Amino acid sequence: MSADLHHRAVVADTHNDLLMAVTARPPHRWASFFRERWLPQLHDGGVNIQVLPVFIDDRHRPEGALRETLRMIECAHTLAEGNPDHVHLCLDGPQIDHTLAEGKIALVLALESAPGLDTNVELLPTLHRLGVRIASIAHWGRTPLADGSGEDATASRLTTAGVETLHQMQRLGILFDVSHLSATGVDHVLELTTRPLIATHSSARALRDHHRNLPDDHLRAIAATGGLICVNFFPPFLAEHPDDYTLDRLVDHITHIAGVAGIDHVGLGPDFVREVLHDTTPPCCEDAAPEGLDATATLPGLAGPAGLPLVTEALLRRGLSEDDILKILGGNVHRLLQKELR
Repeated sequence: MSADLHHRAVVADTHNDLLMAVTARPPHRWASFFRERWLPQLHDGGVNIQVLPVFIDDRHRPEGALRETLRMIECAHTLAEGNPDHVHLCLDGPQIDHTLAEGKIALVLALESAPGLDTNVELLPTLHRLGVRIASIAHWGRTPLADGSGEDATASRLTTAGVETLHQMQRLGILFDVSHLSATGVDHVLELTTRPLIATHSSARALRDHHRNLPDDHLRAIAATGGLICVNFFPPFLAEHPDDYTLDRLVDHITHIAGVAGIDHVGLGPDFVREVLHDTTPPCCEDAAPEGLDATATLPGLAGPAGLPLVTEALLRRGLSEDDILKILGGNVHRLLQKELR
C-alpha cells in the first residue's frame, strides 16, 4: 500500500545540496556524474520535483562568491541539458506541469544565503534570467542583507539592501526562503511580505529547541501568507539525543507543523548532509555542520533520497490519511510552485 501511494504522489524535495557534489567534479563530468551517482537515487526515492540550492562554501567567500554562484548555476543547466530524457530545469508552473506529465524530474534552482549578491540587488534580475526561482539571504552568520539564525542574539532586522532584495524577489517571482534567517529577521520579512513565503528546510522549535528551527508563531505566520514549511531531516535538528534520531521523530515534526500551520502548509526539505559530504572532496565541507553537530548523522534508511519511501510508510503507520500524505510528500510544494514561479 505504501509503495503504491508513494508512486502516485508528486514527491518534492525542497533542499538537496547535490550541486555541491556535482561541481566538485571537472565540468566535463557534471552531466555524467549526476546521471551515474544522483539520478538513480532520485528515481529510487520517487522524486518528481527537486529544488537545487546554490550554496557557496567559505573558501569562495567573499571574493569568489559570485564566480562560484555562476559556476554552480551553469552546472545545473549542464546536468539538465546532458540528461534531457530524465530531468528539466523549470522556470515556472506550466514548465513544471509539462515536465511531470512527461515523466521527468522537474528541477528548480535556488540560492542559499546569496553571498554572490552581496548588496548588489540590481543583479537579482540577472540571476532570475539564469533560472533562479527561490532564494534565502542568510546562513548561520551575518551577511550584508541580514543575520542568520546563529546570530539570533543580535535581534537584528533586514538591512536596507535586504529589504530591497525581498521587494525585488517578490516582483520578479522568486520565492523568499526564510530558512536560516534570524528570528527577528523572519519577523521583519513577515511584516513586509506581499506574497507567500517558504522555509525550504526547517523543523519545529517546539520539539527541538535549536535556533535553526521555527517557533510556532512563525509556523502560523508563514502559513498565513499562503506559504510552506518544509521539514528538515538532519537528525540534530530533530532531537537532542542520538537515541531519538528516528523516523518517528521526523513524523513528530511533520505532524506538529501540520497541526500548527495546517496540513496545506507542510512539505519535505530533507537536507541530506552526509550523502553530499560523501561525494565532496575536502576541504569544501569540513565545517558543513557547525556548533559541534555531527554532520554524518542520519535517520535510519534516510542517508539520501532513495530512502524517501520510508517517510510514506512512517506517515501511514502514524495513521495519516492518504490525502494528507499526498499533500505532505509534495502536493503542497507543487501547488505553491505552480502559483508563484514566473
